[in-house]
Amino acid sequence: MPGLYIGATSGYSGKNMIALGIGLWMQRQGLKIGYLKPVGALPIEKDGKMGDEDAFFMQQTLGLEQDPETVTPVLVTQDFKVKAFTGECEDLMAKIHSSYDTLSQGKDLTLVAGSGSMYSGKYCNVDGVSVVNELNLPTIVIDRFDKEFKYDYLAIMRETLGDKLLGVILNDVPQSFMDELNNLLMPFFKRSGIDVLGVIPRDPLLGAIKVSDLADRLGGKVISAHGKSDRVVENFLIGTMQVENFLTHFKKHRNSAIIVGGDRSDVQLVALEGDCPCLILTGNLYPNDIILTRSEVLEIPIIIVREDTFSVAKKMEALLSRHKFRDQVKIKQGTDVVGQHVNLPLIKERLGL
Repeated sequence: MPGLYIGATSGYSGKNMIALGIGLWMQRQGLKIGYLKPVGALPIEKDGKMGDEDAFFMQQTLGLEQDPETVTPVLVTQDFKVKAFTGECEDLMAKIHSSYDTLSQGKDLTLVAGSGSMYSGKYCNVDGVSVVNELNLPTIVIDRFDKEFKYDYLAIMRETLGDKLLGVILNDVPQSFMDELNNLLMPFFKRSGIDVLGVIPRDPLLGAIKVSDLADRLGGKVISAHGKSDRVVENFLIGTMQVENFLTHFKKHRNSAIIVGGDRSDVQLVALEGDCPCLILTGNLYPNDIILTRSEVLEIPIIIVREDTFSVAKKMEALLSRHKFRDQVKIKQGTDVVGQHVNLPLIKERLGL
C-alpha cells in the first residue's frame, strides 16, 4: 500500500498542519488513511499507555484508533537517549518497518510523519532520510521561512532522495518575500529538479496563542479579566519607550500583547484603552488599582511574570514561532490554508491514487 513521508528542513515547520490538511482532504476523496509517526520526541501517557503527543493529536483529528506503541514505535525518553548514546540500541528500523506494515493494512495511503528535521535521529539511525530509504517512501519536505529559505538543504534533499522526493512545500511566506521567491528561487528550484507543490503565505492566526496558554508558557499567572483568557495573541510589543513613541507603534500592531514593566502605568493605560489582547507585566510587579479596574471594565487580561522585560520578549519570540497546532480554530484555518495553497490533486495523482 502506498505511503507518504512528510518531513522538514527543521523542527516546527508545519508538519502536523500539512499532514492533517493532506489527510483530511484525502479522506474527503473517499480514501482510507493511516498514520505513523516512527520517532516520537514528545512522550506522554494517555489512558495508561505511553505515546507521542503529536501522534495522539493526529490520530484523534483523523478519526483513527491504533495502539500508541505501534503508531510510534520509537519513543525518545531519557532512558532511550542513554541507551542510544552508549550504543545499546536495538534494531529500531525493524520496529518501524513492522509498524508500517501493520498500520498500512487495508489503507489506501499511510501518512508517515517526520520528527524535527530530515536528519534528526541520526544518532540512533532513525533519521528521516534513513526511514524514507528503508520504507521506500515518496517524500514531501517542508521548508518554513525564517529570514530566508534553506535552499541549499532542499538541493541536498533532491540529490539524497532522488526520485523519492515528490516535492517541497514552502510555508509561512511573508508577503514582502513573494517577489524574491517568484523571481529568484522558483527558477532555481526548477533548474534543480525540485517541484514546489505549494507556497503557503504567512497567516497570523496560525502563529497565535491564547492568553491562558501564554501565561502557562511564560510561567506567569492571569490576575484580571479571567473570563477573557481565551483571547488570542498574534504578536507582541515591548513598552519600554516613551508613551508618545509607544502609541505610534501600537497603532500599527493592534493584535499585539504588550510586554511592559509593572511600574509603567502610563504605557499600561494606553495599551488597555487601545484594546490590546493582553498586558504582560514583568518583574513580578502588580499594577495599581486604576489599571486593575480598567482591565476588568475593558475585559483585557493582565499576566504577571517574574522575569525582566528582555527575557520575556525572548521567550515570546520563541513561543509564537513554535506554538503547537492544536486549537480547533487553528485546525480549521490550517486545513483550509493547505487546501487553498497546496496542489493536493497533483499529490494524489503522483501517488497513483
